[in-house]
Amino acid sequence: MKKFTKIVGALLAASLMAGAAFAQSPTFFRIGTGGAGGTYFPIGGIIANGISSPPGSRACDEGGQCGVPGLIAIAQSTTASVFNNAAVQNGELEAGLAGAYSTRDMYLGQGKFEGKPHPNLRIIANLYPEDLHLVMAKGTKINDLSDLAGKRVGIAQAGSGTQVAVEKMLALWGLDRDDYDEAELNQSQSAERLADGQLDAYFYAAGWPVAAMVQLASTKGMELHSFTDDDMAKINAEVPAYIPSGIPAGVYEGVDYDVKTPAVSAMLVVSSELDEELVYGITKALWNNNTRKLLDNGHAKGKQITPDTALDGVEALGVPLHPGAERYYREAGLLK
Repeated sequence: MKKFTKIVGALLAASLMAGAAFAQSPTFFRIGTGGAGGTYFPIGGIIANGISSPPGSRACDEGGQCGVPGLIAIAQSTTASVFNNAAVQNGELEAGLAGAYSTRDMYLGQGKFEGKPHPNLRIIANLYPEDLHLVMAKGTKINDLSDLAGKRVGIAQAGSGTQVAVEKMLALWGLDRDDYDEAELNQSQSAERLADGQLDAYFYAAGWPVAAMVQLASTKGMELHSFTDDDMAKINAEVPAYIPSGIPAGVYEGVDYDVKTPAVSAMLVVSSELDEELVYGITKALWNNNTRKLLDNGHAKGKQITPDTALDGVEALGVPLHPGAERYYREAGLLK
């Protein structure tokens, strides 16, 4: 009888443990990123890993995942900023990586998005600068953007913030789509076409080093256009979110010179419809020690993603922080 009681007790305990495991239903959290050859996709994957802690995971202090309990975050490859913001606005994604320029215009309903505001957009953090790469075949030089007239030019994929900004920049030098043969391609496709001689140049804004460009530089070779200070001031006046920046010599094989170029901040954007407690937990998980290790070891730009710069430019951008993120930053003493 005692043996029977022990068996029943063991089975009951196992049943209760299994019930507890199944009782915690998972919360899925989709993060829109960009093309596989750019920077958004790997960075989005690192963030997704850092904030996740699926049901049944070992506790953080036992060597398990240190994200939000029950959360399964998934990085999805997309066409980047414009698509991500629209999908967050419409509830098709919970979050997305997006450039500050397109995020501001879409939130306010201005520029290309005149009369079509996206009021659900909210910020969790400024992440890192995305430097504009104007990539050309090895041995090619231009004086300024007007020299792209009559050329075959990649202007980034439709649905990207890069394309919106680049078309504005080209217009400053008197160029519209009738003046060059445009190609709407993602980063990997652009690099392949340039290598095959099907493009003369292409634009892409991303955190360096960009994987597809690393491969291009080490195989066919490439050049990067370095803007003059006057040209960068001209661009900044028309597209204020693009600020002077640079790509150091040696980032890409054969590009042994410093490159002056404008850059736009990459933001982690979420929907205002998300629960405050959930976003608080996500923000806290983004800045914990475990995620710090993932960021530092996962990508060169990961080291630039820090809580000390998380709020840089956010107030001036005019897009509100999500209340959950704001609560975390106040508690952490990063926001007064």
